[in-house]
Amino acid sequence: MESCDILNELKKLAPPERLAVLEAAVQQLREEIAGTPPPKSKAEKRGEMAAAAEALRADYAPGGELTAFTSLDGEDFHAAG
Repeated sequence: MESCDILNELKKLAPPERLAVLEAAVQQLREEIAGTPPPKSKAEKRGEMAAAAEALRADYAPGGELTAFTSLDGEDFHAAG
């Protein structure tokens, strides 16, 4: 059901019934919002990114897993012919 369908159905209710439905919907929304963790601050996000970068440092260091193919950097990889 789309929003316009819901609004059209609400118009069929008497004002007190419509108000009761809207109040119940608002209460549901408040409960959902209360159960949602607050957004992280920039400092928290930056700290998480720093921790992730530190965890991957060894992979990017010389001799690390992600640098294994750098020994081929000087190789010509184009097909001859």
